[in-house]
Amino acid sequence: MLVVGLTGGIGSGKSTVSTMLAAKGAVVVDADAITRELQQPGTPVFAAMVERFGAGIVGTDGALDRPAVADIVFNDADALADLNAMVHPAVGAEIMRRMAELGESDAIVVLDVPLMVESMGKRSDGRRRQNGAVGGGRAGESTNAYPVGDLLVVDVDPEVAVKRLVTQRGMREPDVRARMARQASREERVARADFVIHNDGSLDDLAPQVDAAWEWIASLRN
Repeated sequence: MLVVGLTGGIGSGKSTVSTMLAAKGAVVVDADAITRELQQPGTPVFAAMVERFGAGIVGTDGALDRPAVADIVFNDADALADLNAMVHPAVGAEIMRRMAELGESDAIVVLDVPLMVESMGKRSDGRRRQNGAVGGGRAGESTNAYPVGDLLVVDVDPEVAVKRLVTQRGMREPDVRARMARQASREERVARADFVIHNDGSLDDLAPQVDAAWEWIASLRN
């Protein structure tokens, strides 16, 4: 099994890239999708969230009202910390369970985690990205909460990301900027990358970069 990390800030198009990589044959382990599964009604995480934040976070259909949760936690650091303490350990355990199931396979696994860079310590090898990929170099990699050696980052101008989220997802601009402020900066993500996809343009601009990223991933087997 070969494991490559995939990350990017909110509005970067990371999910689009992971879908395109899956179409090429990657097995995608998606932290966001796992989070949604673990927050379904009837799960321990859902029950803990309702207990902590109240019935107001439950929609009329009985499912989690995600905007209501966001309104609470992105304006209250303590509430956000409590949410993370409920969700992150459960998501991490499920990720590791799925990775263990794939452990004996020859799959190319893309571990799609929005806060991958935030989970990392400092690099010990001093490597920096150089216009795309840098050599595999796992030995000097940072301490990481996830079993990832090489990291693919989807990069985007923050203003482009804000516009996408407001126009395409109907999010409020202050909410978008508040979420961005709690993530690693664009510069921090790019500095940690082994391969960067620049996604300021269209899907037509994105496709050849995903092709190049797939070739790079395949080269890591050598």
